[in-house]
Amino acid sequence: MLWPATLLGAAAGLALASIPGALLGGLLGQVLDRRLRLQGWDNLRERLGRATPGDDQLLFLMLGRLAKSDGRVVQSHIQQARSEMQRLGLDEAGQRRAIESFARGKTGRDNLRTPLQRQRERADALLRACWRMAWVDGRVSPSEHELILLWGKWLGWDSARLERLGEEYAPRRSQQPAPAGGSYQEALRLLGVSESSEPEQIKRAYRRLLSRHHPDKLAGSGASPERIREATETTRQLHQAYALIRQRRDLR
Repeated sequence: MLWPATLLGAAAGLALASIPGALLGGLLGQVLDRRLRLQGWDNLRERLGRATPGDDQLLFLMLGRLAKSDGRVVQSHIQQARSEMQRLGLDEAGQRRAIESFARGKTGRDNLRTPLQRQRERADALLRACWRMAWVDGRVSPSEHELILLWGKWLGWDSARLERLGEEYAPRRSQQPAPAGGSYQEALRLLGVSESSEPEQIKRAYRRLLSRHHPDKLAGSGASPERIREATETTRQLHQAYALIRQRRDLR
């Protein structure tokens, strides 16, 4: 285990007062390490506010902030975050980090400008994920829109290009209402399950349909914006149907 404050204290003490200074500096640094629970340089950078999130961590910081931007995170936001974890194929450890980053993103305390400016080659993927999160409840709020425009600017995109990307994920207004606004029976029908279906059967049906209809399968394939909008709308309805069934059946 590496104790950063201990090493820094010892080095500073050595420079100032030779070996006795190094001993005293190391002792004081060890006290600081233990009090702040610093176990490495990453912990120290985080405490100093300069930690650079990893690629996936940055994405979920953004998604968490978007979900919380209206003041309340709803079930569809959580389901969308889980969908993004599946899309990325995260393992158990990766999912834990994503969940932690999503929760941290909700606090809004991270300055994302510098990390985003370093991720311009990933701008398309990051912004698509943000639009999916923003549209998951069927509308993009002013606060969500403002955040995406700001992040897009930091990623080097102009507003017109951002708006065109967002339109790809906008639900079609002519479609029937989503199950969250309809009945429990409608939600069961959409997932192709019944009231007597086991929880694992419901979960498998939801994941299978989500994998089949997810708009990411169309992105980059030359599909028309209309087809992408249809897939986005279907995905949104699946999220809401599953959330309704979980609530009614008290599933975990």
